[in-house]
Amino acid sequence: MISDRRSARPAFAVLLCVALLPSCKTMPGSAKTATPPSALESLIPLPEKVEPSGGAFTLAADSRIAIDPATPELEGIGRFLADRLKPATGLQLPVRPAAGAPMRGSILLTTAGADPQLGAEGYVLTVAPDTVSLVAHRPAGLFRGLQTIRQLLPPAIESATLQSGPWTIPAAMITDRPRFVWRGAMLDVARHFFGVAGVKRFIDLLAYYKMNRFHLHLSDDQGWRIAIDAWPRLATVGGSTQIGGGTGPFYFSKADYAEIVAYAGGRYITVVPEIDMPGHTNAALASYAELNCDDVARPLYTGIEVGFSSLCLKKDITLPFVRDVVREISALSPGPYFHVGGDEAASTDAAEYARFMEDVQAIVTAEGKQTIGWEEFATTRMLPTSIVQQWDRGVAQKAVEQGAKVILSPSKKIYLDMKYDATSPLGQDWAGLIEVKDAYDWDPATYVPGVSEADILGVEAPLWTETIETMADIEYMTLPRLAGVGEIGWSPAAARGWDEYKLRLAAHGLRLKAMGVNFYQSPQVPWF
Repeated sequence: MISDRRSARPAFAVLLCVALLPSCKTMPGSAKTATPPSALESLIPLPEKVEPSGGAFTLAADSRIAIDPATPELEGIGRFLADRLKPATGLQLPVRPAAGAPMRGSILLTTAGADPQLGAEGYVLTVAPDTVSLVAHRPAGLFRGLQTIRQLLPPAIESATLQSGPWTIPAAMITDRPRFVWRGAMLDVARHFFGVAGVKRFIDLLAYYKMNRFHLHLSDDQGWRIAIDAWPRLATVGGSTQIGGGTGPFYFSKADYAEIVAYAGGRYITVVPEIDMPGHTNAALASYAELNCDDVARPLYTGIEVGFSSLCLKKDITLPFVRDVVREISALSPGPYFHVGGDEAASTDAAEYARFMEDVQAIVTAEGKQTIGWEEFATTRMLPTSIVQQWDRGVAQKAVEQGAKVILSPSKKIYLDMKYDATSPLGQDWAGLIEVKDAYDWDPATYVPGVSEADILGVEAPLWTETIETMADIEYMTLPRLAGVGEIGWSPAAARGWDEYKLRLAAHGLRLKAMGVNFYQSPQVPWF
């Protein structure tokens, strides 16, 4: 069997002023519901507080987007909204500085006078028949609020082609902010490679569900996916093939990577680069003979087994190699994190592994980054600033004992590469079958014994790509499970429940179709 795994609750009162889905009825003899729930009743993630009011705001030819203050950053956020609305509506909404009270027909985006209790990503959205006002303490909160505006418009708003209106937003006041500070997903580009366009598409799906971390798995036994100036053969040799073979190049230039980082940053998503070590390193060992203890380069590997490779930790060249790689990637990564893997190092001596992980933390810290490692990292001596990513080994509590924080990525719940059921055409099943309900119906605060909510940074859903070859494959395995992970990370636990969530998710099927997403239509969900 393949074994490759891969904040505190808001202080606001948890209040949903909407009686969720009151008009949804089940049709006799059918799993489908008769009428899709209203836009206010189908938001994902579920907001903290929703207060409906009468009427609706209608986008029109004279509508505009106003920003306050008139900074380049807020202008960029306003332009994002205008660009997202234009294809379906045909409206060219101008983005202008706000001047006094909001004008009729305007959508105001502002950080002026916002409540600091909203934090970095919270927002208050007020929709009235004549104006829309989105207020946040920080620009990231405005961007998260834009996703709510998108979801309050008819599903056809997500179409890339001109659609008929009217384009109405129901009147309401929504107060919202996230439960956890870390809400993310990981894409493995090492086993099968996906270029810049595919990665951007993946990032857009994360942004839609208010996720803020994009973990990019850049190296493994099958491939090295980023150019390193000090060690050029890593890319030209290590990035020359992938699972099943094929002739590359299969790697990102530094310009490619910088483009991905900038694209994610424009969506307030932090890129977390991962270079897996000391195991999962065959691509590096094939690129440079001197990284092997016997000075013999390994053959390139295109299979799917794990645990057989290791950097030679006895050699003087190994730490300088790691230092070069960490330095060059860190220089391209404005986020505060560097993921060093550390998992499934079955071919590495245990004592050498422990010393190596201490050395690597020092290297990462010297570059001004926080170290993240997979769960096995918790068995070594960690810095209190380091982070463990839980997946399957049952040792995450050892990180907590050392004062470190934990990201939850339970393989039995949110590994997006696991099959939905026994008939799934893609994916694996070593961690089990994960249907949509399985991926949603759990709580991070109670999942790992010895790891409380105060110890948890948040949740992250990994997508390993042993069986994933195309963007359509990525979409099929990612959605709709990703939407549930986004809600687990964002929404108050007490407000969540599968029975009502599946109806909100059913309504989102219409939005995913409008986006052209190749999502899995689970029989557990009464799709419209």
